Amino acid sequence: MTEYRIGRLYDRLAREDLAELGVRIEAHGAGAMVRGTVASAEYRAEVLRIAAEELAGLEWREDVTVCRPGPPDHSEELW
Repeated sequence: MTEYRIGRLYDRLAREDLAELGVRIEAHGAGAMVRGTVASAEYRAEVLRIAAEELAGLEWREDVTVCRPGPPDHSEELW
C-alpha cells in the first residue's frame, strides 16, 4: 500500500504545474521519506503540500531543500 501511494505522489509531482522530477520518495517500513532539491521556497511548499495529501495517514519525513541558483554573493577564501 505504501508503494502505491508513493507511486501516486511521483505521478502528481511530475504531472502538476511544478513538474518536479528532482524529488525522491523512499518507503521506510510503514512510512516514507521525501527528499531532494527544488528551485524555490514556493516549489518546496507545493511539494510538501502534495506529499501531505498523498501520504495522509502514513508517518513520513522530509528533507527537501531549496537550491540557490545564480552566482555566489561572496568570494571563497582558499588557503
